Amino acid sequence: MRLIVFTDLDGTLLDHSDYSYDPARPALAALKARGIPLILASSKTAAEILPLHQELGLGDAPMIVENGAERVSPGAAATDRTAYDRLRGILDTLPEDLRAPFRGFGDMSTAEVAEITGLPPASAALARQRNFSEPGLWQGTDAQRDAFLAALAAQGVLARSGGRFLTLSFGGTKAQQMAGIMADLGADTAIALGDAPNDVEMLESADYGVILRNDHGKGIPALPGEDSGRIARTTEPGPKGWNIAVLALLDRLGRNGRAE
Repeated sequence: MRLIVFTDLDGTLLDHSDYSYDPARPALAALKARGIPLILASSKTAAEILPLHQELGLGDAPMIVENGAERVSPGAAATDRTAYDRLRGILDTLPEDLRAPFRGFGDMSTAEVAEITGLPPASAALARQRNFSEPGLWQGTDAQRDAFLAALAAQGVLARSGGRFLTLSFGGTKAQQMAGIMADLGADTAIALGDAPNDVEMLESADYGVILRNDHGKGIPALPGEDSGRIARTTEPGPKGWNIAVLALLDRLGRNGRAE
C-alpha cells in the first residue's frame, strides 16, 4: 500500500481562530516517521501556502492551490501567472455592462482585499498573488450574472460560488488534482480531511475521508460514504480533531494494510 494524506488548511489542519497546528504535531510526526506524503489542499494561493509548507518540512511534495485550480511544486510556487493573465484578459474583453458588476481581486488594492476578507495586509498581499483563478464580488442583477457566466463559459472560463465570492478559473477541483498527484506518486490509497463544502469532492474521492467538526461556518451535509464508514466525522474541531483522526487511521491501516 502506498498512502498519501490530503488536507484542507483553515478549520482543518489549522485552528480557525489562531491558525495554529500545534495539537496536530503528534500525527504530523507519525506521518513523517512513516514516510507518508502530506499534501496541503486549499483555496489559498501558492504564495500563501508556501511558508506553511516549508515550516512543516514537506520537501518537494506538491500543493493543491486556489481551490483545486492547479497543483504546483514548491519550487514553481507563485512564479507562472500565464493562466491568471489569460483569465484577466478574457474578463476585459467582455462588454462593459457585463464586466462592471464583477470586481475581482485583480481590480482591488491590497487594502480592499484585506477589508473584505478580514486578512491582515501582508496576508492580503499574498492572496492577490494569484496564478490560476480570480475570486471577486458580484454586484449586478441575476440576469446580468447569467449573461456574464454564459459569456465566460463560451471562452472556457468556469465559475464557482462560495459563501461570499464568485471565483473564476479554467476548471479544476481538489478531487481532480488529488487524482493527478496519486498517479504522479504511484499511490493507491488516499486519506482526505476537510471541514467545508468545497472539500466534499475530495472527501468523496478518497479511500478514507474525515469531516472535521466546523463550529464557525457552513459545514458539510451528510455524505453517502458515512453510511459505510468510509467517511467519518470528528467530535473535535480543527487540528485537535485532525490529530485524533489521522492517528486512528494510521493505527487501523498499519495493522493489516487496510482499514477494518
